[in-house]
This record gives sequence, structure tokens and C-alpha cells, in this order.
Amino acid sequence: MLRKKEKRIVIWLILGCFIFHAGFMCMSMGAWAAPDVAAPSYIVMEADTGQVICEQDADTRRSPASITKIMTLLIIFEHLKSGRIHLEDQVTTSAYAKSMGGSQVFLEEGETQTLETMIKCIAVASGNDASVAVAEYIAGSESEFVKLMNEKAEKLGMQNTHFEDCCGLSDSDNHYSSAKDVAIMSRELITKYPEVFEYTKIWMEDIEHITPQSTSTFTLSSTNKLLKQYEWTTGLKTGSTSKALYCLSATADRDGMELIAVVMAAPDPKSRFQDAITLLNYGYSVSRMYTDENKDPLPEQKIEGGIEDVLYLTYAGPFEYLDTKGSNLSEIQKEISLPDCVQAPVAEGEAIGEAVYKLDGVRIGSVSILAAKGVEKAEYKDYWKKVWIRYLMKR
Repeated sequence: MLRKKEKRIVIWLILGCFIFHAGFMCMSMGAWAAPDVAAPSYIVMEADTGQVICEQDADTRRSPASITKIMTLLIIFEHLKSGRIHLEDQVTTSAYAKSMGGSQVFLEEGETQTLETMIKCIAVASGNDASVAVAEYIAGSESEFVKLMNEKAEKLGMQNTHFEDCCGLSDSDNHYSSAKDVAIMSRELITKYPEVFEYTKIWMEDIEHITPQSTSTFTLSSTNKLLKQYEWTTGLKTGSTSKALYCLSATADRDGMELIAVVMAAPDPKSRFQDAITLLNYGYSVSRMYTDENKDPLPEQKIEGGIEDVLYLTYAGPFEYLDTKGSNLSEIQKEISLPDCVQAPVAEGEAIGEAVYKLDGVRIGSVSILAAKGVEKAEYKDYWKKVWIRYLMKR
């Protein structure tokens, strides 16, 4: 006979097994409870695939406040990549840029800073004055820079976004974005220009204000408190105004998986950070990534009418699949789909076929198979050359 204490232990063990089994079944069925957050609009997106893990009211247009600067940073990094501007460039603050209110780093009219310092002022301290100074440097005026922002938003398919300034101070009803659109531009920034993390991870850093009147030190302090509250935080941008309330686009990298959690219109500063932590934890708890690096050799492809008889192939890149349903990822099957023969000419990088991935018989994605190098169409002399080579090989 079991004693009373032993009975309690057995009961707790049975109960624990039941809870674990129920949780596993929920995960397998994709039935995780929705995260409990205070913000009315939110989204969690995986950065590599762009897959949405969870969302609520993510397409509603809301005032974005300073998370507007994500697009500002994106335009800056695009211009850096093109070589039109450089980190060591000297950027001068205009009277208009100095006049910006709200969050600022107190740049003086005529004060000159390197572009890299200005980026720090934007990414770390959310400096409105620095944002406008850089916008003027790149496009000649803030209004022209905003045109670039709106053009980029359109290219990215941000259907619920329109900008009227480069820093988010505008309280106009015509300056708006949505949680999903913020996630889209955040993803574009961090996947195309991961060097932005060199700035968004800064907690505090001093800059020097040098003007004809004086020289002083100013400490940039990050507005993103997640840097101290969530160990996997990499960025990205906060924002708040009386109209927008409290917004945040939070990025994190945990065990190689990069997530974006966007919170809009949170009721207070503390809840926006807690909401982001809740959303990121939820995202990591339900997500697993399947990756095929596609290093396996591909068959030689027969080609007709070319100066060569064989076309060598390569994968367009790795395959990634984000699972949020608790599927058995070891059961993913890969099928190579190629034509029996292709006709020359074929250009290098031309799509020839695809690697198709299936799970439980359902297609979950594919990767293109490309020509590793081009093959030109054979001419009359090339056919004679082939005949002659074959003749010599038979002798």
C-alpha cells in the first residue's frame, strides 16, 4: 500500500505527464494560445523567410512616431551601399534641422559631424535633428528625402504606409503605417544591411559637439530598454508621441533565428517592452527552422545545340522553412525537377529546374536550379570540331 506522501507524488507525476501531453498535442495542431499583450496592434515575423508567426490588427493604419526612422535608416544604408555617400562624410546641421523638437541630440546650426556619428544619433538616441540633417545631406531637403521614403515603401508593398517627415514628429493623419508594414521595412533593413546592428546594439556612447563657440561632450543613451531587459536583443527602434502612444520594432537573434516583433499604440512605455518580450518568447517557443544548405551535387544536364554537350547546374541558394505547428521536420522530402533536355543557348544563372520540398505530401517551398555557366549555341564549325574530336578519340 502506498503511503499518503507517495500517493501525492504519483498523482503529481500523472498530472505532469497529462499537461505535457496536452501541450505537445496543442503544438502539433498549431493550437498555441495567442500571446497576451496590452498593445492593440502587433505582429511577429521571422526575418529570413518573412513568415508571419502571429499577428493582431496588423494592417490598421496608426501613427508610427519615431519608428518612422527605420525607413530613414534604410534609405541611408542604401545610399551607403551604392557609394553615393560614405561613413566619413561630413554632414552639416541646418537651422531647420536644429529646430526639430522632441527627441534630439542638440546639434547646433552649422555644426558638422561625420555621417557615422549622425547614424548613431538616429539609431541610438532617436535624434530628430540628426535625421533631418542627414535627409538634407542626401536629398537636398527633407521633403525630397521623404519622396524617397514613400517610393521605397511602395516598392516593398507597404500598402498601409505614407510618410510626411523623416523622423516621425508629424501628427498629420497622412503620416501613418501599420504593424505589418513596420515589420516589412524592419526586415528589409536588417537582412539587407545587418551592419545596422553595430549601431542599434549601442547602449551608451559619447559624441563631441564642436562649434566655434565651444566644445562639449554629449552622451547618447539608447531609447531601446530591451537591450538590458532581453538578452537576445539586436535592435531596432522605439517611438512615442501623444497620438501614436508607445511603439516599438524589436529585433532579436536567438540560436541563429532572427525574429521581428512590432508593437503599436501600447498604453505606456513599460508595457511596450513587456509586450515585445512576450511576443518574442512566444515566437521562439512555437518556431523551428528547417534548413537545407543545398551542398549536394546535382546531375549533369543534357543540352542540345550547344558548343558543349553538358550543362553544369547549381542551386540558387539554401532552402529555409519555418514550422510553427510542431511538425516532424525529419519527414521533409526533397525532389529534383529537371527537364530531359534543354536547348542552347543558355545564359549563366538561367533557371533550368527546381528543388521541390514537401511535408506530408504537401509542397512547402522550392529553390531554383540554375545554369552554373552559360553555353553558347553551336555554329557549323563547332559541329565539325565535335565530329573531329570524336573521331580522334576512337582511334
